[in-house]
Amino acid sequence: MFGYDWPRLHAALNDLPAAVLLVAVLFDLLGAATRRPGFRQVGFWTLIAGALGAAAAVLSGLQAEESIDHGDAVHRVMETHELLAFVTLGIFGVLALWRIVREKRMGTAERSLALAVSLGGVGVLIATGAYGGRLVFEHAAGIPTEVLQAEIESRGGGHAHAPGEEHGNGHASDGAPVVARDSTAPPAADSSGASSPGHSHAPGAPEHDH
Repeated sequence: MFGYDWPRLHAALNDLPAAVLLVAVLFDLLGAATRRPGFRQVGFWTLIAGALGAAAAVLSGLQAEESIDHGDAVHRVMETHELLAFVTLGIFGVLALWRIVREKRMGTAERSLALAVSLGGVGVLIATGAYGGRLVFEHAAGIPTEVLQAEIESRGGGHAHAPGEEHGNGHASDGAPVVARDSTAPPAADSSGASSPGHSHAPGAPEHDH
């Protein structure tokens, strides 16, 4: 779809609804603290958008599950991630429908209950993201097996630099620190006080005192 396979599409879809749902709960908290209707309205509409985005993320994740190479360890983490994603979608989906029906008629107690449920949903949402991160960063889920094998072989061969090439962290290719030298400064003297080889004086310049 649009040049994406299902794992890449899922990765593209799952971050935005998570952020939007967090923003929705934040605005609901601000609305409860300040009693300003404007904050509640922003929370309401971002909740609707986040719930729709979460549905798209879950659907793409179900398709991605069927198309990636994985073993038992990945499968176990994936099942937990999937379960948490369904719970997250269920919580925020129900909240969205609840507020669509009741938003203009909610009393203080009902609104407080909705806020408490949304805070619980945030906890499940964070756990869902944590398990998704484990799939990618601990198990390389979504990376084809042949690509992963080629990367392992590449890393095993080490990393070589061209002559004179250095890392941006101030180390040469052999790992020794690179010391910057001021071209205008005189060369350092050796332990006997003599200048290092290659040092010459300009014509007419006085010799160094030793």
